[in-house]
Amino acid sequence: MAQRWIGMRATTLRILCLCLLCITSIATVNAADDPLLKAIQVAPHTYFVRGLPEMGNSQNQNFISNAGFVITPKGVVVVDALGSPVLAKKLIAQIKKITDQKVVAVIVTHYHADHIYGLQEFKKIGAKIYAQNQGQSYLSSETAKQRLIASRVDFAPWVNSSTKLIAADIWIDQSYALNIGGVDFKISRVGPAHAPEDLMIYVPSEGVLFAGDLVFRGRIPFVGNADSKGWLSALDQIERINPQIVIPGHGNYSTHPAEDINFTRDYLKYLRVSMSEAAINLDPFDEAYQHADWSEYDGMPLFKAANRMNAYNVYLSIQSE
Repeated sequence: MAQRWIGMRATTLRILCLCLLCITSIATVNAADDPLLKAIQVAPHTYFVRGLPEMGNSQNQNFISNAGFVITPKGVVVVDALGSPVLAKKLIAQIKKITDQKVVAVIVTHYHADHIYGLQEFKKIGAKIYAQNQGQSYLSSETAKQRLIASRVDFAPWVNSSTKLIAADIWIDQSYALNIGGVDFKISRVGPAHAPEDLMIYVPSEGVLFAGDLVFRGRIPFVGNADSKGWLSALDQIERINPQIVIPGHGNYSTHPAEDINFTRDYLKYLRVSMSEAAINLDPFDEAYQHADWSEYDGMPLFKAANRMNAYNVYLSIQSE
């Protein structure tokens, strides 16, 4: 009997330990369940939420990119939808705290996962989606399907089987003039640049440009399969607009756009300079990467995660130019 009681006690203790572990895990999840998604006002009627300078994961709910919104007399226009449906719900809740106006439009700067997985929540509340027409190619691609499959694992439970890829209601071919409540949104097609389907959105009355991932601030840019030549040209277009404020796709908003445009430009140029000779001569990438001087960038967030991949993608793209 004594041995049985000791065995029962040991089993009870194991169960209690497991319960404590579960409670600890839940507490950890709950702590991450509410990222610092707070609307920051940057102009009289313009706000944005700032993503974390991290790789997307389950803990941060894929909150790694920015989204913004402009309040007009006839509704709210949102730019980008964040990286999971739960984040989009939180963004909608933030908007409701500030205004009673309904969200009537969402403009997608490009179809990368961290900017679009929240779109379905805006469709549910009746918003019209605007995006560049090359986004149709992405949505029908195997890349998009496989990316979503992987995201349902990597960002679970926030991205799951209920998360869908959402097409635009209005596909934009070239420039597009949207007017909501007397407020002009000048939507320009740029690219291929960071992505084949880049858009930038300028709101003249606010002096604000939503640059998407054409501009990064305070972290290493993500190059991926970008067209670095087209990207550099897009940065020149932003400078010609000469906005007072730039809201980038990642990082804090900029009140000195020229400086932050130059950071992204200088990084892209250095990737091209450091990789060009090896790419053209078909020399090994590893040697070119090892000989490059990365000291200006190696202390920045996401350097280890992104820089080598960025350099390799530029190395390959130069070979195909």
